Amino acid sequence: MDKNSLSSFLLGLGVGVGIGMLLAPKSGAETRDYLRNKANEGSDFLKQRGEDLRQAASEWVDRGRDVISRQRETFSEAMEAGRQAYRETVNPEVPRPPRGGDSETSAH
Repeated sequence: MDKNSLSSFLLGLGVGVGIGMLLAPKSGAETRDYLRNKANEGSDFLKQRGEDLRQAASEWVDRGRDVISRQRETFSEAMEAGRQAYRETVNPEVPRPPRGGDSETSAH
């Protein structure tokens, strides 16, 4: 790097820093406060979203439990109906309700 290009670089750097300082919208302390406030807002937003997601997950879990409970009841009812049908088949002496198309019941 020759002497002319180095001095041009340093002159450009100095002009850039000077313009940046003149056009900066806020002081360093104000900028740090602004960034801190934005970081806190972001943190609050993430906490709120996390709470919302946790609430939604809790609702889904509750719904899932309700569905499982209903399915368990339905399954229990089906099992009991199957047991009753088995008992009626194994113990034919237990009277069954008459069917509509039997010739014996329709003859009387």
